[in-house]
Amino acid sequence: MSEQRARAGRPATVFAAMAALAIAAYQFLPDQGWWRTGWQVGIGWAGVAALLVGAHRLPRPERLPWWLFAAGVFSNSTGIAVGDAAEAWFGLVDLPTPADPFFLGLYPACAAGLAVLIRRRDRRPDRAALVDAATITTGFGLLAWVYVISPVDLGDPMDRLAHATQVAYPIGDLLLIAMTTRLLRSGGSRGAPFWWITGSLCAFLIGDSAWVVLGNMGATGEALLADPWFSSGLESVFLVAFTLFGVACLHGGAREVAAPADARPAGLGKGLLALLAGASMIAPAVLAAQTAGGQVTDGWSIAACSAVLFLLVVARMALLLRHVERQARQVRELARSDELTGLPNRRAWNDELPRALERARRNNEPVAIAILDLDHFKRYNDTYGHPAGDQLLKAASAAWHTALRDIDVIARFGGEEFVVLLPAAGADEGHRALARALEATPLGQTFSAGLAVWDGAETSDELLARADTALYAAKAAGRNRVEVAGQSSRLAA
Repeated sequence: MSEQRARAGRPATVFAAMAALAIAAYQFLPDQGWWRTGWQVGIGWAGVAALLVGAHRLPRPERLPWWLFAAGVFSNSTGIAVGDAAEAWFGLVDLPTPADPFFLGLYPACAAGLAVLIRRRDRRPDRAALVDAATITTGFGLLAWVYVISPVDLGDPMDRLAHATQVAYPIGDLLLIAMTTRLLRSGGSRGAPFWWITGSLCAFLIGDSAWVVLGNMGATGEALLADPWFSSGLESVFLVAFTLFGVACLHGGAREVAAPADARPAGLGKGLLALLAGASMIAPAVLAAQTAGGQVTDGWSIAACSAVLFLLVVARMALLLRHVERQARQVRELARSDELTGLPNRRAWNDELPRALERARRNNEPVAIAILDLDHFKRYNDTYGHPAGDQLLKAASAAWHTALRDIDVIARFGGEEFVVLLPAAGADEGHRALARALEATPLGQTFSAGLAVWDGAETSDELLARADTALYAAKAAGRNRVEVAGQSSRLAA
């Protein structure tokens, strides 16, 4: 098995090593000419080739998300060549440049690929994950609005298309943030390919964020971008992103990325709580920064973001409380049911019997109980083994449940002992019901039973004691029978 895994991961390892050497060599290329552009585009197209080769190894229905990732990487990396060609032929080109459609093509293609993966990993909708993704995206959306989108004058007709292009990049980043967060909150496998995809998306977001920050730094940002080592390092972030997609697809576990989840994803972990708390604190942090600067220029935006975040937090709390209540209800049900047979257990019986006696008193109707004990069960266990004994208990309880009346309640009292509650039944009706159950006992087995009819005054413990006495009488009489208990000592007296 280890050899198979090693062989399956070998193409990814070879490709990752070659790409790492290419990215390292890129740092030492001359800062002029087509060498640098061709090197960047070559690494990007190599990532596309790795995606296509890896997808071809997968079954046809599982190839779509990888094809979409390949389309996004191809579009973005090709934009590098188109942009440099346009600058070489036409000089400095104002926005939108011919390369912008290629660069922007990354966002819808990758978002569509992530949507396909999420849909396949989570067969059922996860509202909590959607709320978490919306919370994180809203927090970072305020940063994008205040520092990138809002400063752009979209009302200027002469530059409207250029400004719209400038705004499209942070919107694309927000789309990737939302989809990446939702992927991290999905169920399913979290092997190496899953984290390679996540790393690639994070690299794209880090690179885009760095460009935005440098663009807002004025002369300082321009000076940093003019430094060959710094600009090469920043461009390498995108080259790493191109490479990681290819490594993920070539990995032997690529097929598991889109496999349906066997269980729901984990709940609120420390990392997710920290991320949600950080996103929720962005609005007050921006307000504090603008207040410290002496002018609050985005008060309405901050207020709107705070309101949305508040509603999302309330929605998340409501979903969390509902989840806790559902789990508590499941725990209560498990605590009142027998793990082997699925019948009510002794705790449930002890709760139900007093209520049944009170109903019988209130409605002035009879009620009977019985204790059943499988005959020679220990010998059966010793002969056929404990697994066979467990199968007998399950089969017998199911057969008895079918043979009894719909209103009767059967519970496992412990070991091979069962108790039956027979509402509105006297001695004759109870005896007939138990006779049907005795006849239905599977695998040629039998049981002994003690039946007791409530006298209207005795406690539940006294009633059980009379049924237990009748059970021992049935065993003493030869087993495979139902004995009816005599009247209680109180009634006889």
